[in-house]
Amino acid sequence: MSKLLDCIEYPEDLKKVKVEDLPQLATEIRELIVDVVSKNPGHLSSNLGVVELTIALHYCFDFKRDKIVWDVGHQAYVHKILTGRKSKFSTLRQYKGLSGFPDKNESPYDPFTCGHSGNAISAALGISCADEILGYRRSVVAVVGDGAIGAGMSLEALNHAGDLKKNLLVVLNDNEMSISNTVGAFSKYLNKIRSAPLYTDLKKDFHNLLSILPVFGKPVGKTLEHIVESIRKGAAPGQIFVDLGFNYFGPIDGHDFKILLETLNNMKHLEGPVLLHVITEKGRGFEPACQNPTQYHSAGKFEMCGGKVTQSIKDQKTISYTNVFGDALVELARTDHKIVGITAAMPDGTGIISFGKKFPDRFYDVGICEQHAIGLANGLAAGGLKPVVAIYSTFLQRAYDQVFHDICLQRNGVVFMLDRAGIVGNDGPTHNGIFDIGYLRHLPEIILMAPKDGSELRSMLKIALDSGKAVAIRYPKEDIPEEKQDLHDKTFEIGKAEVLREGVDGVLFAYGAMVYRCLGAAEKLSKKGIEVTVVNARFAKPLDKGLLLSLVKNHKLILTVEDHALMGGFGSAVLELITSENEDANKIVRMGIPDHFIEHGPRNLILKNLNLDEDGIANRFTEALEMTNINLFTRVGSRSFAV
Repeated sequence: MSKLLDCIEYPEDLKKVKVEDLPQLATEIRELIVDVVSKNPGHLSSNLGVVELTIALHYCFDFKRDKIVWDVGHQAYVHKILTGRKSKFSTLRQYKGLSGFPDKNESPYDPFTCGHSGNAISAALGISCADEILGYRRSVVAVVGDGAIGAGMSLEALNHAGDLKKNLLVVLNDNEMSISNTVGAFSKYLNKIRSAPLYTDLKKDFHNLLSILPVFGKPVGKTLEHIVESIRKGAAPGQIFVDLGFNYFGPIDGHDFKILLETLNNMKHLEGPVLLHVITEKGRGFEPACQNPTQYHSAGKFEMCGGKVTQSIKDQKTISYTNVFGDALVELARTDHKIVGITAAMPDGTGIISFGKKFPDRFYDVGICEQHAIGLANGLAAGGLKPVVAIYSTFLQRAYDQVFHDICLQRNGVVFMLDRAGIVGNDGPTHNGIFDIGYLRHLPEIILMAPKDGSELRSMLKIALDSGKAVAIRYPKEDIPEEKQDLHDKTFEIGKAEVLREGVDGVLFAYGAMVYRCLGAAEKLSKKGIEVTVVNARFAKPLDKGLLLSLVKNHKLILTVEDHALMGGFGSAVLELITSENEDANKIVRMGIPDHFIEHGPRNLILKNLNLDEDGIANRFTEALEMTNINLFTRVGSRSFAV
């Protein structure tokens, strides 16, 4: 039996579908998304919630000419299916396949490559301003979630858009959640709107009344308009958006095609900034996701059996760095009542959720507001507490000035737990945490650490909290193998590295997640008769100066290895120290991530492609050693010849 979706490749095909058949199309799209995401883990709940809304937007607008900007972008799967990428949808988030986010390199229907939150309204407003300057007429739409609408950048953009009065449609997709439940006063405000009676047509009804009262003239009209505005100010939902200069409509049912199509078609011709408030259900059409939208926000593989979901079984012999952090923080907080936890809308992803449940009075989820999270930590530290900020490496970038001004400059004791450091995997370039050493290392009054395993992570957290200094601890999105799960605390000094293996042919100087890979590489080199020293650096700042200088003096080659951008990273720190001490910088060879954005794909595959696996490290050392021997021979030969 043929499906409606079989006949749709692009939005022009969608427009040929009868309105009464759109619910069937929505069902077919949901089935496709569930089928693909069950095999290729991705963002499920959010995309199931926007099926009708996305269909309606493409039905009413022409986004070949008009522009649609998705906030965060993890809710754009339906958009991809309808814009020429249906045949490739099975490759979603797979290596060399479709990105899990809008990608301007994939399609002209994606004006931006985007995976962070809060930027859509700014970008859409910029397009609208450019259109006015260039004399171009089209609709510009920003689709923003209720979590992202409260982000600082979103509020700044709303404030500016209301002042400029440019043509702009902001669609507020309100499902009461971001990834976890949305928090904050703005969320509570939206809650009040959801529970209020529909107000959308009140002003329109008064205009209709005026049109059938021929006896009365403009003065009466003005009076009735004044009544309407008085009611609006006293009881209308969305007043905050009105006060910001937007024409507010809603809330409307985001799953009712009749209401969606009628409203969007009527709005296309409105002048100035407009905000449409749409209520949707996260996970709609798939009962497990409706019941647990957070679990299925970024779903793992699953299978359907008898109408029920069978989750893939996780290897019980492994434990993630994220879980080790969460458990360690709870344990430390039991005896240290000054420890407080902060996250920016990521309690589950960062593992700090367990702390929040145990110590709710000492836990702060600030929503998608990374700048505020760090500013809040500043005040908490100044008040005598020990803040721990659990945040992804890529998201701390959004609060760079606060790290500088509010933490380092104040010499505040704040611990940053940088989850998802290094190559993240299938989320791709927007989420790879490969710049944190570079953007933190040059700031005074900060210490940078990276554990090689769970035991060191626990120890580093305690050392960081006891130090009273600003400390950033980076760790990857991967599991710690069973044999490396020794969770007994170890004591070591700040700035002290650890020699794990001795060898005479050179040094593998490894940072964080690269340590065990370097140990594996050392085993492979040993089979070739090459014996290397392996060092667990532990710190990128301060470096173990004494050990490093000793290694340089006693070895002809030091290979630094990191899963971070080479520019400004750990290897750069080593080079800077060596040159400042007038030692031979030619002995230093660096391995890391090159100067370009890294595509999405499984973490281990991407690391292998970058030669940051055991084989790649061993091969690079062999190549560098051969070149070093040639250079040494050349230099010695030159001297002998000169003599």
